[in-house]
Amino acid sequence: MDKKYYLPELPYKLNALEPFMSEEQLTLHYKKHHQKYIDNANLKFDTFNVGGVILHNLFWGNLMPPLEKENKPDGVLAQALIDDFESFEKFKEEFSKAAESLQGSGWVALFYEKTANRLLIGQIKNHNFDIYPNATIIMVLDVWEHAYYVDYKNDRAKYIAAFWKALSWTEVNTRYQQL
Repeated sequence: MDKKYYLPELPYKLNALEPFMSEEQLTLHYKKHHQKYIDNANLKFDTFNVGGVILHNLFWGNLMPPLEKENKPDGVLAQALIDDFESFEKFKEEFSKAAESLQGSGWVALFYEKTANRLLIGQIKNHNFDIYPNATIIMVLDVWEHAYYVDYKNDRAKYIAAFWKALSWTEVNTRYQQL
């Protein structure tokens, strides 16, 4: 059995995320940055690079071509967000705030925590898996500058706002239901 990491095939074309993410930005991020984490993770066990591989795989999987209309979850995930955050709008506000306030580079994630049977938002510095024990990531947003600098320069808030239209709630809901 070949125990290596590979660059996953994207479920969309390199220009499919526009205007959220340009083809230039996606190509640079996916083919250069993500590939570098894969190459380094395959050289030796290194949690930084392995974390980069795993988080990027989750990130690409929870994106889709952006919608022009408001993008909201439905079904059991929508109800869980209401139960755990009071409303979808409150969840979106808290997640965006966590993404904007993360100092330096990293990720913001929506976790399902099994012990309390609830959803939680957390920040991940760099690629370090400082996650809640007994928790599973079901959604991530990459807030490293290489994720958005070509398209948004240093305007992380604008990138985060655009993310909500390119988020595949279908994929996030599937991850949630598979727990």
